Formats: sequence, structure tokens, C-alpha cells
Amino acid sequence: MRRADRLLRITDILRGGRLTTAQDLADRLEVSKRTIYRDVADLIANRVPIEGEAGMGYVMRQGYDLPPIMFTAEEVVALVGGARLIRAWGGGRMGRSAEAALDKIAAVLPDPEAARAGSVHIHAFRPSEQSRETADRLDGIEAATEAGCYLSFAYSDERGRPTRRTVRPLGLWFWGKVWTMVAWCELRQDFRMFRVDRMSEMNAGERFPPDPDRTIEAFRRSQPCLPPEW
Repeated sequence: MRRADRLLRITDILRGGRLTTAQDLADRLEVSKRTIYRDVADLIANRVPIEGEAGMGYVMRQGYDLPPIMFTAEEVVALVGGARLIRAWGGGRMGRSAEAALDKIAAVLPDPEAARAGSVHIHAFRPSEQSRETADRLDGIEAATEAGCYLSFAYSDERGRPTRRTVRPLGLWFWGKVWTMVAWCELRQDFRMFRVDRMSEMNAGERFPPDPDRTIEAFRRSQPCLPPEW
């Protein structure tokens, strides 16, 4: 990582408002603590409002802002690649939003980063087995999850047996070729995961009341085998 990119990354991390030790910064940026001490000293000398000291940790005072768009070359690759994946594999509205995001990124990046964005060789294509109906269903699930609304839908299990479910949608998970909806099932009175490509006749209902035991966080706690970042 270039030093300029590292200084920017340190500023981004400290801007989160949490006390962060030099060792944590060194681990995240894969450099030595001595390098962190030197970088932080240079940032302070350039009037970046960082408070703290070696051995205690660092934090940035509120109110300090960087220019709105400053990405490293690696971040540009991640943003462009991620947007292309969503455009290909996500819902219709997701895809259009990803396309708009790519346009905005290209419009505001400095010339070197803009050139890097245009030369990213990561591409994704919608699989033939993912129908337009499935893509539209993803948008509907995402909207209902955000609004906190019940979803009612017809469903076929792995044996093709039909059922009708009403759920609290909690999130969408992508498994490489298959999207699943994590939900609290009113029929089973438990958490369930439903394959989006097996759903049909989906309708959003009224808002459901908050319940701390029926959230995505509660689902994660009920599944200790899941990686912590999930």
C-alpha cells in the first residue's frame, strides 16, 4: 500500500470515533507499530485533529471531514467489481442502482483513479437459471425488509411440495448461485431460510411490531456455526 493511501486509511479508521490503538492500526494495515507512530505524527503535524498518544490509543475529534471521494486503487477495484456483481446477480432495482453508482464514481474520481475504474477486469453475467421474476422478487424482499412489513408467498420445498407462508423478512443472503431470504416464519414460529427462486405469488402486508427475539441479530445468535462477520 502506498504511504498516501495508508495515511488516508488511518484517517478513515480514526474518523469512526472509537479509541484505536497503534497495534490495531498496525494489524489492519499490515505495517509495524513504529510506522503507525510515524504516520500519526505526520498527520498531526498537518493539522489532522487526532488526539491520543503511544501506548494509549488514538481518536479523531468530531467535525473533521475529508474530501467526499478519495479511494485507493484497491478500493476502486472493489467498488467496481462489487457493483458489477450486484448488477448481474441482484434484483432489477439493485442493478439499476449499481449502474448509477458506477456512473457517479467515474464522474468524481481524479484522472488516475478514473482510469483505473475503467480498466477493472472483473465482470459478471446474469445466469440463465435466474429468471427476471426472481430478480424482481429480490427487490420486493429488500423493500419489505427495510420497511419492516410482513410478506406472504407461495413456496415449494426441495421435494416440490407446496405451502403458503407469512413471514417477517430479515435479510437476503447470497450463496454463489442461490439467494435465500432469512425470516421469522409465523407458521413454524421459528427462524427459517427460503430460497428466493422457489417463491411465488408474493405480497407485502402491514408492518410487524418490533421484537428483539425475532431479528437478524437474534438469528445469528441462534446459529453459532455461522462465521462472526455474517
